[in-house]
Amino acid sequence: MIEVRGLVNRFGSQVVHDGLDLEVNAGEIFGIVGGSGSGKSVLMRTLLGLKRPESGSVRIQGREVTSLAPRELRALTADCGVAFQQGALFTSLDVMQNVQVPMIEHLSLPGRLLEGLALLKVRLVGLPPEAARKFPQQLSGGMVKRAALARALALDPPLLFLDEPTSGLDPLAAAAFDELVLYLRAHLHLTVVMITHDLDTIFRTCDRVGVIVDHHMVSDTLERIVDHPHPWIHAYFHGARAAHRGGLHGT
Repeated sequence: MIEVRGLVNRFGSQVVHDGLDLEVNAGEIFGIVGGSGSGKSVLMRTLLGLKRPESGSVRIQGREVTSLAPRELRALTADCGVAFQQGALFTSLDVMQNVQVPMIEHLSLPGRLLEGLALLKVRLVGLPPEAARKFPQQLSGGMVKRAALARALALDPPLLFLDEPTSGLDPLAAAAFDELVLYLRAHLHLTVVMITHDLDTIFRTCDRVGVIVDHHMVSDTLERIVDHPHPWIHAYFHGARAAHRGGLHGT
């Protein structure tokens, strides 16, 4: 689904990625982790064609993102649903209208059909029907996350990007959101790329994990990545934050 080879990103003299490689297989949930400033968000922007890299190849569904014309890139991004960390909902629009934004941009459908499809997406992510007419400021943090997810799924994309989907949620709400992602992956046949720092989310949902260290990415299955000898990776999976899990190999 995604293939990145030799990716280089820099800002002036600051090198963010230096020959980064990445593969995401169709149907999997791929988690991306890394320290502050490691370039997780820059990588996502590059995958979506929002940032042009210094060099390297970025292919999504066989299409080279870095060489697409604007119209082709627009068609590609329609196949990629994105839910941002804070939701990024339009505060002047209610949930129903937010979900309809990508539909209006990419589809030519009458208003009643747009409303019906938007309500379907709202229900799909577990929001009650009455939430459709609420504005973002009237929603809880968990409901904002679900509304953003409904908008990300508006065009039935095969590829879904999630940026810190459980940040700011209490443990119960985070676990419920994780279960929702697993449900949607199974029933909509999604491929999911998820930036997260939440170990519980990683171990509940991810098939494989890519860790950005030293400007590169180390990717492996959950079972093997926890034993990687790199100091940062070892500290991340075995440090104090992981202690409450009662031993990662037993989860």
